[in-house]
Parts: sequence; structure tokens; C-alpha cells
Amino acid sequence: MDPEGLALLLSPATLDALADSWLHEDCPGLDLAAAASGAEPAQAALWAKSPGVLAGRPFFDAVFARLHCRVSWLLPEGAALRPVARVAEVRGPAHALLRGERPALNALARCSGVASAAARAVAAARGAGWAGRVAGTRKTTPGFRLAEKYALLVGGAAAHRYDLGGLVMVKDNHVAAAGGVAEAVRRARQAASFTLKVEVECSSLQEALQAAEAGADLVLLDNLGPEELHPTAQALKARFPRVGVEASGGVTLDNLARFCGPHVDVISLGMLTQAAPALDFSLKLFAEGAAPEPRARPS
Repeated sequence: MDPEGLALLLSPATLDALADSWLHEDCPGLDLAAAASGAEPAQAALWAKSPGVLAGRPFFDAVFARLHCRVSWLLPEGAALRPVARVAEVRGPAHALLRGERPALNALARCSGVASAAARAVAAARGAGWAGRVAGTRKTTPGFRLAEKYALLVGGAAAHRYDLGGLVMVKDNHVAAAGGVAEAVRRARQAASFTLKVEVECSSLQEALQAAEAGADLVLLDNLGPEELHPTAQALKARFPRVGVEASGGVTLDNLARFCGPHVDVISLGMLTQAAPALDFSLKLFAEGAAPEPRARPS
């Protein structure tokens, strides 16, 4: 999907609620520095100071909309950032610009970092000649899940399930609690009805075959190295060609290509949200007709 169209997936009410929570977190009481800035009309330039993929415009917009400020974008969502790049301009009362600065930059920097990591992962997979799906996981920052899941999409990856209700994933602890794979899948299938797929986490070919025989739609081969993953996936597909295979655990941007193979449908990486470094942005007030360029972030 075109990154520009992804904003349509976001609920305005949810964006407003997130923006309010971020603003409240940053200013639960008095904004004493507002006395210094005043409320005169002002403008600020948004600068990108590190390379990557621009993501998070809807969240940035939502923060400043709550403060009655206007954002004018100079680059589209999903654009490649080459520092130093002037990305947008924001206009409004000086104290409002400064009150929204940190929450808006936090959201943009985090989203852009996740999208950049996702884009690199997808590029590595395509470079290996693999046409499957690169996906994130539920390993997200508390309070930032929607932003990070959205950023995965901007970077070209799949978001995977958003929450516990988006897919019935039977993990090893569920199997242990149920007393076995077959019983765990039976219970999960009852709960899922016809509306959701059931995925089962497995750590061996034996477990994967048991899950498929019990009716799993997908099998997650967890923490199998490439040398074990590919023959296991091949043997599973030989018996159950319609069962989807997801590989996860130990996958990084450096070794992702080794996990790509003809019998693997999805590769998920928790590091896309857990370990992606935030991009560096700054918001600088400027006088009309002048916007000094900040220094680029050292590489």
C-alpha cells in the first residue's frame, strides 16, 4: 500500500487520544517556560538530521492539531531522508509550538526509526530473492504500539497481529497449560470460530507436525537456526502444503537472508520495534524569510 494512503487506517479519535496522552505526560501541570516564549504567532522548521525513512506524519499532525497549530509538509510519508533535510513547517502561537515540540518529535523519531529498520529488512529479503513477508511482532514500546505497527507498514513490512485478538497464537506456555499441542489447538479453534486463524509456536518438526495435524493454519518455527529451519519447513510443507510457515527468533538485519527459503512464508523480527534506533529530528523557530540549517547528526 502506498505510504501516503496508510493514514486512512488510523482512527482520528484514537490519534487524538494518543496525542492527548503524550501531551499530558509531558505537561501534567504548569508549563513555566511558556512565560518566556509568550503567545505571539510563530513558525518553526522541522529538520531531519539522520538518514532513513520518514514515517509518523499523522501522529506529528495530531499533536499539533490539539494545540491549534498548522503543519505544512515538504516531504511525503515514506520519503527517503538525506540529512540535513527540511521536512515541514509548523505555525501557531509560540508557546503552543514549544509545548508540542517534544511529544511530536518523539513520535516522529520513533516511527521513522522503525520504518527505516523495516525498509532495510525488506530490502535484505528481496536482495536474497525471497518474496515472502517480513513482519514485526508484539514486542513494542508501551504506549507506542499503534505508532510502531503503523511505521512497520510505512517501511514495507507486515505489522503482524496488533493484539491478542488479532490472531489466535498458541505459544509453548499455552501448550503446557493445556496438556499438549492437540488439546491446545482444539481449544483455540473453538475460540477462533471461522473468523480467525490459529498459529502454533513449535520448536521441532515433531511439534510442527502435531500442530498441523490438529488443524493449525500456521506454524511458527521458533528459534531454529537456518540449518534446522529449512529442512524442517520443507518436511512440514511436504505433508501439509497449505499450512503457513513463520520463522522467528535470532533473526537480525545481518543474518535475515539466511532465513529466507522456498518453504518459509513469513519471517518476523522483534528487533524491528525493540531495537530500531530513533531518527534525529529538530524543530527550530525562525523569523519569517530565514530558517538556518542545523548541523547533521554525526554518523
